[in-house]
Amino acid sequence: MRFTVYGNPVAKGRPKFRKQGSFVKTYTPEKTLNYENLVKISFDMCEEKAKLEGQLKVTMMVYCTIPKSTSKKKKELMLTGKIRPTKKPDLDNITKSILDALNGRAFDDDKQVVSLTINKYYSAIPRVEVEISEV
Repeated sequence: MRFTVYGNPVAKGRPKFRKQGSFVKTYTPEKTLNYENLVKISFDMCEEKAKLEGQLKVTMMVYCTIPKSTSKKKKELMLTGKIRPTKKPDLDNITKSILDALNGRAFDDDKQVVSLTINKYYSAIPRVEVEISEV
């Protein structure tokens, strides 16, 4: 199955803690929740939505926004893949956001993923292209 999550990729945020009386409440940051909801909506719009079983292979192509202050020459190098993003968000945290959002939808649990390929590039259209298949 294939689908695309449009917009700037968002890394999985660290859990936050808030004290309520004698209890400590844990919650996920709002930015992470919003991005995980976008991933769910994007997945729900794909044509093949059957839950996958067994061992899974996931491939992600992460496309980040080109900074506005970039020169034309450097921008061309970014668009051709000769210069690739080395700034945040980190690939492992983007992956965590997407796989956590797909738990219970595309598969039962992300522990089923036995093969993972991720690449990060620049693009005029920020997005993450996701492909999931059974091994």
